[in-house]
Amino acid sequence: MHKCLICIGSNHNRKENLLLAQRKLTDLFPGIHFTSEQETDPLFVKNPAKFSNQLAVFFVDQAEKEVRRSLKAIEAAAGRQSADKQQEKISLDIDLLTYDGRILKPDDLTRAYVVKGLEELKEKQL
Repeated sequence: MHKCLICIGSNHNRKENLLLAQRKLTDLFPGIHFTSEQETDPLFVKNPAKFSNQLAVFFVDQAEKEVRRSLKAIEAAAGRQSADKQQEKISLDIDLLTYDGRILKPDDLTRAYVVKGLEELKEKQL
């Protein structure tokens, strides 16, 4: 089994899209554990809309490529479109941060909301 850590974020229909992500992720990856939702200011975008973010950890027997494909499908189900980038509208963004302990997005792991989420997961011993 492969341990995966993901970060989920949205700045458009935040509550609905995070709930959609949670439902779909739970269906795909039974036993997934989510951290608390955190509201954050936007990073690297001019759109002033706040973000809702949370981390999740789960175990799968799928290859990394398959996991990424599943995450992209969930983003699409939330209405994420490439044209939204110009408006800095992020319906749903799900990033695979680590796979089997291999760090895939090192810069993301230093962000305050990710560090806080990691602390929460550590407290839950996940």
